[in-house]
Amino acid sequence: MGLLLAAFLINLSVNAVIEGVASVLGFIKIGGIVLFGVVGVLVADAVEVNISVTESDASLTGFLGATALGILAFKGFTTITNSGSELKDPHRNLGRAIMISIALCVVIYALVGFAVASNLSLQEIIATRNYSLAAAARPALGEYAVWFTVILAILATAGGIIASIFAVSRMLAMLTEMKLVPHSHFHMPGSIQKHTLVYTVVLGLLLTVFFDLTRIAALGIIFYLIMDIAIHWGVLRHLRKDLDINPVIPVTAIVLNLVILGGFFWVKMTSDPFVLIVAVVFMAVILIGEFFFLRQRPDEDQPEHSHSG
Repeated sequence: MGLLLAAFLINLSVNAVIEGVASVLGFIKIGGIVLFGVVGVLVADAVEVNISVTESDASLTGFLGATALGILAFKGFTTITNSGSELKDPHRNLGRAIMISIALCVVIYALVGFAVASNLSLQEIIATRNYSLAAAARPALGEYAVWFTVILAILATAGGIIASIFAVSRMLAMLTEMKLVPHSHFHMPGSIQKHTLVYTVVLGLLLTVFFDLTRIAALGIIFYLIMDIAIHWGVLRHLRKDLDINPVIPVTAIVLNLVILGGFFWVKMTSDPFVLIVAVVFMAVILIGEFFFLRQRPDEDQPEHSHSG
């Protein structure tokens, strides 16, 4: 909660300060993970990933569920897209930033995967899953590896929260200005973006109080995949001609999302059905609320399906 409040205060400042803090934390995070990965590879007797050993309860649905959680590692590029209006020359730099983000994730996580799998057995990885990278580097760095991982995790979380709050609050402000979501300032001063910043942090605080990190991640991936499916469907149905897109790409994305989401749902039904109940209730509240809000809008407020850029 303290971290969320600190991120809130930073996001109240000017963009240059937000960008500077997030960038510094990002460099520390990337550098720290790369350092651990390199050390893990150097101390390993052999760099390899043994895929021949499996657990007795391994299954395809379990693999799909893990893949769903793995998507969270790559979804940072959505922070870039949500911050598109803040970028210099977004038409040129947005695509480049996304590709650089995904490429860095692939390289860094591949390095981490080799470092961990080369030093720990499957059983050890499972036992140390929350600090497996530190365990892999422990032969070279000792117990300092664990403390270094804790500090790195805190800084990484701080940087991610600052960037996410920045992007989400601005996206919500844009939707508010388009009159697509209800809004009340509750007598707060300042711009709509400052109001949506408060809403974002309050929701984050509520999640932090009532759920642990595992359940927050599970809720996040459920909402993210369903949102992704809805956006691709909306593009296919309403914007295909305006954007002159190849329909194979969004259709493929929808199918893959459905497969992964199905596997994740199956895993959670057997391990933690409460998360699914909460997700369904939240989505039902949002859907019903939006339905009645949009029906009450005057006709002149309805958005047109025309896009100039």
